[in-house]
Amino acid sequence: MLLSAFGSLLQLLYLAMLVLAVVAFVFAATAREDAYRAADKKKKSFWLIILGIAVAVNLLIPMLFLQLAGVVASIVFMVDVRPALKAVSGGGGRSGGSSSDGPYGPYNGGR
Repeated sequence: MLLSAFGSLLQLLYLAMLVLAVVAFVFAATAREDAYRAADKKKKSFWLIILGIAVAVNLLIPMLFLQLAGVVASIVFMVDVRPALKAVSGGGGRSGGSSSDGPYGPYNGGR
């Protein structure tokens, strides 16, 4: 019974790694090419190839070491590249902010 539960846990882990890689691939594919250049990140084709390999490895080659490399690439994309692309593309996440707003609220010039 314990071995069965461990097998189920591993299957959920593999599924989570696949979902993360697919989501990162979709985000990489939907971003504009010029946003990658403006954010000073690697080219769009680079990220599509790396994340595509991560998806293929998760689907076709059940080797944990290769899957973990794909998870690292997906996490790097989601944590580093995607926020930079959103900031360059104007999708910073704040709605209705002015140009004088800082990261923690409006800047009032020391008043």
